[in-house]
Amino acid sequence: MMEKELPDWAYGMNCAVTVADANCTIIYMNERSRATFAARGGTDLIGHNLMDYHNDRSRAIIRRLLDEGGTNAYTIEKEGVRKMIFQSAWRDAQGKVAGLVEFSMVIPDDMPHYIRK
Repeated sequence: MMEKELPDWAYGMNCAVTVADANCTIIYMNERSRATFAARGGTDLIGHNLMDYHNDRSRAIIRRLLDEGGTNAYTIEKEGVRKMIFQSAWRDAQGKVAGLVEFSMVIPDDMPHYIRK
């Protein structure tokens, strides 16, 4: 499986960017994503199916995003590190859902929250 090309800005971002196509095949991982998932294979995950690495609850969310479009966002804490996970369907030039993208970014414990008018 050939890795899809994304702009250089995506590769060097200070958050993990993982992209899958509509068949749930991982087609792109930036540098941070490869490092984040190194224990599971890192770069070798490209060409593999997302569903193989998720539980039933997560599979249902992935299926819904691919069927309906939209987003799924939440925060996690793992090994004392807090992260925000933002998953979104992406669409092709004709507007059809073409896959999923996930951004995973470390967030500080004391991250400010602003309400703007």
